[in-house]
Amino acid sequence: MPPMVCFVGPSGAGKTTFLERLIAELSRRGYRVGTIKHHRGDFEIDRPGKDTWRHAQAGARAVCISSPRKVAVIRQVEEDLDPLAVASLLGPVDIVLAEGYKEADLPQVEVCRPGAGPLVGRKDRLVAVVGGEAEGLPVPRFSPAEVSAVADFLQRKFLTGRDSGGCGGG
Repeated sequence: MPPMVCFVGPSGAGKTTFLERLIAELSRRGYRVGTIKHHRGDFEIDRPGKDTWRHAQAGARAVCISSPRKVAVIRQVEEDLDPLAVASLLGPVDIVLAEGYKEADLPQVEVCRPGAGPLVGRKDRLVAVVGGEAEGLPVPRFSPAEVSAVADFLQRKFLTGRDSGGCGGG
């Protein structure tokens, strides 16, 4: 199982924007990055009227669409899956970056705006803070502009000694 790091923080803190830049940086270094976006409510990724949507509406519990370049599976579940169970669906990746899962027993990077108030993640799982205050916490703090430094940190802490898929990272 590849290492997994959860990026947590309040809504509007910039988690998605920061992750976009971090994914690009790690990918540029040759790492195969898998991501998970945790969402508390229901969601639709299928469009009404499309074949896969029609299959689900007819009662299919799992629908897969496959092409020469992509595959996607939409599966109904009875409860919120554990992030490691979700990560196992990603296939061969070097690291999994999750947006959310603040209650998970996994390493967390808190993304927040300076002066935004108390951290929302688990302090016992916190490995770094991006953008906020980390005073009194024994973890490194990065500005949102320090994407390369965060990639260096993740590489040292979670990817040292791991093969980057033969793509030049590591």
